[in-house]
Amino acid sequence: MSAAPTPRPATPGLAPDRYLRLLTTTQFAFNIGFYAVLPYLATHLGTGLGMAGWLVGLVLGLRTFSQQGLFVIGGALTDRYGPRPVVLAGCVLRIAGFGWLAFAGSTATVIGAVLLTGLAAALFSPAVESETAREAVRHEKETGTPRAQVLARFSAAGQAGAFLGPLLGSALLLLGGGFRAAALAGVLVFVAVLAGHARLMPHRAPAARTERSRGSAREVFGNRPFLLLCLTYSSYLVAYNQLYLSLPAEVRHATGSQAALGPLFALSSLLVVCAQLPVTRWAAHRLAPRTALVAGLVTVATGFAAVPLAPGGPAGLLPAATLVVLLTLGQMLLVPAARGLVPDLVADRHLGLATGALSSVSGVAVLAGSAATGALLGAPAPFRWAVLAAVPLAGAALALTLPAGANGKRPRRPAAGQDAEAAAPRTPSGVRTP
Repeated sequence: MSAAPTPRPATPGLAPDRYLRLLTTTQFAFNIGFYAVLPYLATHLGTGLGMAGWLVGLVLGLRTFSQQGLFVIGGALTDRYGPRPVVLAGCVLRIAGFGWLAFAGSTATVIGAVLLTGLAAALFSPAVESETAREAVRHEKETGTPRAQVLARFSAAGQAGAFLGPLLGSALLLLGGGFRAAALAGVLVFVAVLAGHARLMPHRAPAARTERSRGSAREVFGNRPFLLLCLTYSSYLVAYNQLYLSLPAEVRHATGSQAALGPLFALSSLLVVCAQLPVTRWAAHRLAPRTALVAGLVTVATGFAAVPLAPGGPAGLLPAATLVVLLTLGQMLLVPAARGLVPDLVADRHLGLATGALSSVSGVAVLAGSAATGALLGAPAPFRWAVLAAVPLAGAALALTLPAGANGKRPRRPAAGQDAEAAAPRTPSGVRTP
């Protein structure tokens, strides 16, 4: 039985491909505005406002929690009200949050501003990501183009924004505008995003009230394959978070300072911008999503295992550079595959909630995993990097229990509560099966 057609944008005159371009451009612009401010927030709080180090850490932690931890709320609201009002609300809150942050001068006002900016992303991102996944499935059905390629363009656009945003912020700081100028520049970017979506984003009606299960959370969180995907994806994010935890320690150990971190982060972003689409195009036609997920996690594990084995190289940075390259390559393989599996594992009417839950569950895992891996920083290097390599390897083992995915040989099983039509395979016959 063929799958029920995925709802198409209902706005006259906005072609489906233009809608995908709108979503991708949105991710690009949103990250430019965000990263024009975020890299300079800690310095602003510590040096500009004179906050103690522990308080700076608390503020940054609250921002992350208010964003990542509340993704599930943004996803649930997207399912209930449709993506347009949730996206517009997220833009309005981000404008208000950055505007407030530009002028906040006390601890209470700074905390209020960062919580508002985190909440804005918790609304905006799940709505845009679930719409992109939904459109990627539709595009795959109509054209035979693997959905991972659409999701890879979305990811590459976000990384391009993450690369250009700090350059915009740095330029404003060098011109003497200070943190306030960077925050206000972010406001202008989000005003443009809000205007574009208010004009172009279609009114896609949410599922009919009779179709929405009152036990939607129970359906999603009681869905064993989806929970396995969440745990698998969590292992990747715990590993990826080592760019901010173990990598700085490695660079400091090798060179005596953290000055090389900036170029290493730029290397990671440039790799995604330049290589994400070719890597995904190759993987989408040769690997089932589950296989790409496993291969990506094994590649990440190899990056950790290589650190104590790689020679010092120029300025002692070869081990750190090896880690960055392999971790980024693994990311390019597994992220589009993981995101592309979500529509296969949950009913379409719960796609927003599931997209948000994937990030929120992973955020909780990162919070716990960071504390555990942080305790390893004083351990001998071979032991520390072996333990870190074991995390993505455990995720790869979990991934092997997942359905192969839309491009795979094994069709997915209907999740609890899904009807047969909603659970039917979504892949067109023209898609190559590995």
